[in-house]
Amino acid sequence: MILSMQAGATEEEVAHVVQRVEALGFRAHLIRGRERVVIAVLGDSRKPGMDALATAPGVDRAVAILEPYKLVSRRAHPEGSTVRLGTGIEVGGEALLVAAGPCSVESREQIREAAAAVRAAGAVALRGGAFKPRSSPYSFQGLGEAGLEMLAEAARDNGLALVTEVMSVEQIPAVAGCADVLQVGARNMQNYELLKALGRCGKPVLLKRGLSATVTELLLSAEYVVQGGNPAVILCERGIRTFETTTRNTLDLNAVAVLKEKSHLPVVVDPSHGTGVRSLVPAAAKAAIAAGADGLLIEVHPEPEAALSDGAQSLAPEEFRALMVDLEGYAALEGRRLGRAERRSGLAGADGGVNARRGNGAPPPGPAAQLRRRIEQLDAEILRLAAERTRVARVIGRRKSQAREPVRDERREAEVIAWARGAADGLGLTAETAEGLIRLLVEEAVASQTRDRAEAPAD
Repeated sequence: MILSMQAGATEEEVAHVVQRVEALGFRAHLIRGRERVVIAVLGDSRKPGMDALATAPGVDRAVAILEPYKLVSRRAHPEGSTVRLGTGIEVGGEALLVAAGPCSVESREQIREAAAAVRAAGAVALRGGAFKPRSSPYSFQGLGEAGLEMLAEAARDNGLALVTEVMSVEQIPAVAGCADVLQVGARNMQNYELLKALGRCGKPVLLKRGLSATVTELLLSAEYVVQGGNPAVILCERGIRTFETTTRNTLDLNAVAVLKEKSHLPVVVDPSHGTGVRSLVPAAAKAAIAAGADGLLIEVHPEPEAALSDGAQSLAPEEFRALMVDLEGYAALEGRRLGRAERRSGLAGADGGVNARRGNGAPPPGPAAQLRRRIEQLDAEILRLAAERTRVARVIGRRKSQAREPVRDERREAEVIAWARGAADGLGLTAETAEGLIRLLVEEAVASQTRDRAEAPAD
């Protein structure tokens, strides 16, 4: 049962109701909303005296909750709740949380580069794992406490909140000492001893849905944390296991809408794990915002092809920057905005950039502004593809180096340039423009290959 106190109920009336609840052998759990206090009465509803609680002074109404989860139910907190992180970020409000970073910490240099990249793109939180639960015992398991220190340092130096996973009760003190949000991974969603301990940790908890868990099971797991005394829980849809094999998981966006309807807790989506395919992450992220998600967890790695874990689903920094530009427009369509660590430079027009033009509540842009917006999107896509080309060229360069082949292949370069000139007319470009663009890309690839070779350790 939920006892909703009157809007003007005094603290003495609230305390009196709590006393009566406990005297009858029930547990009282207070939920303080913006306008009123709600008291969740926990215990066997068949006990005598339950009905009398509705007549206590200051009580507005009593509502029976039929769902197996009580404290996380929307009935317990109709207006929805927000979770405030240590950096002042509020999850569940108007601003959308974007937490980005690599699947796991691999080195100090890698995590510092990743943190700087996601900060520059406008994310407000760094995500990354120091302790990694892996299906195979032979896979990279993370750097442990050393990795945790690297994560904390990178987040602190870039002014980002830190979201990282905790795998056991024993790890809670170390992780809580460094992180702003303690993540419970899909494999631990029903680790009830861990959930109970997180109810006492005093830090926000991000609870990922299990691989085959129902929505109700996810909410019951959240109930463990809230019942333990920690109301700061964020739910996360990260894809479930189905018969589909073309993607790593099936991203269940139905669950986002259902969770927002049935629970007052904020809901975020992890499109990286939800799809497992880098090219699908942007579309899934946009769809998540449309479904009502309060934020996104996105994997970003400085060099996805070299990642020790989950490289296939990780965005490169330039891909993430382009996605953030797009997400701002999608957030505005939903009457929301992206939480920002700082105003982004680059990809901005003379009128002050994307933030100024597409702020929440601004009037719809006119035709010229819409076309400029499209130009910005195309520029971002061109940069993303150019960077992707350079990364592939670096991989080729490393293989050339191992085979002791020269960096330049003038015959191949000539073939590519001849192809570009031939294709130009069909694309609406002059042959000279097409050749110039390809020459620039070739020179960038050769320069990157040469740098890699010069920096490689001698045999």
